[in-house]
Amino acid sequence: MPGTDEPSAPYSSLRGSLVQKLRRFILVCLSLNLLPSFTAGTQTGTTDRIRISLDTSEAEAVSAILDKKAAGWTVTDAEWQKLFATEPYQRLKKREASMHREFTDEDFTKFVLSDELAKQAAELRKTLDDWKKADLTAAAQRVLPYLPAQARIRAKVYPVIKPKHNSFVFESSTDPAIFLYIDPAVTRAKFENTVAHEMHHIGFASLGDAMDANLAGLPPATKSAVEWMGAFGEGFAMLAAAGGPDVHPHAVSTPEERARWDHDMASYPADLHTLDQFFLDTLHGKLKTKDEIDAKAHTFFGIQGPWYTVGYKMAVTIEEQFGRDRLIECMTDIRQLLPTYNHAAEAKSKKSGEAPLLWSAELIQAIEQKH
Repeated sequence: MPGTDEPSAPYSSLRGSLVQKLRRFILVCLSLNLLPSFTAGTQTGTTDRIRISLDTSEAEAVSAILDKKAAGWTVTDAEWQKLFATEPYQRLKKREASMHREFTDEDFTKFVLSDELAKQAAELRKTLDDWKKADLTAAAQRVLPYLPAQARIRAKVYPVIKPKHNSFVFESSTDPAIFLYIDPAVTRAKFENTVAHEMHHIGFASLGDAMDANLAGLPPATKSAVEWMGAFGEGFAMLAAAGGPDVHPHAVSTPEERARWDHDMASYPADLHTLDQFFLDTLHGKLKTKDEIDAKAHTFFGIQGPWYTVGYKMAVTIEEQFGRDRLIECMTDIRQLLPTYNHAAEAKSKKSGEAPLLWSAELIQAIEQKH
């Protein structure tokens, strides 16, 4: 794993055993507060527009319990309470309650003491140690050029060890938290990229209701369609997290993830037409209720489906033809996105000689009409 110090042959067997025993002893002592806390649970990065904290306290507490269990020592009630009192754990519990999912201290205790988690303990610790070296302030600075000047990034990043292997953003408009399941398959660079992606979303959320004014006066069906165009923000975040159109959005991902993205990007023409029809069906009332509209729209997320790939392609085309400032205007007023993309695609086609792929004139007219 990157960022770890592994003993080299021919002494790896002996030295590896001693290193693991020493690490286990240190971690157990840390859990009992017998050594100075040289492994910080929280790191922070602050500028005028950025306030980021990395809080690893939940993962540290779980790892300490795993090491103590492996050493054959009894985990005390005080150590469990230390885990349950960590901010990431408390907010994870709050989030699961908001999703109407059962989440109890008793069930979490069983998870931590499970044989399955014990087998993963060493790799989880290596991954946590590597992620703690991430430069999240630099990741935030990478996405700032893709945000309006008034946007701010305020976020707490929680790498966590938990039963569900999912990652998510919680309370993005009040106290933004980015939860990331500690996955040994995810490198530090990929961790930074994922956090950067989510911080782009948080930056836009910091604008509050400013963007909603652009929807005022639209007919209900048109408003529903335009609101869902905001999902192209997934593609914007892919571009921002990469740092620009010259960097592949999966430059730090696994070969499999990159290949899947490239395969899905090849479906861009068909996906644009599919989304065009979705917006027209919304405008024409073929999707009659909000539930029907939302259900259909959610099919375009996938792992990184058309909301990502089509949004990314449009963003890159606009930036390359008209510049980043124009792209940010479209991000801020989503009603500008499709017409501006059409103009950019037409400008690009004049240089390449290839026929442009455009959104339908009917759709453009509908979203530009105010009443």
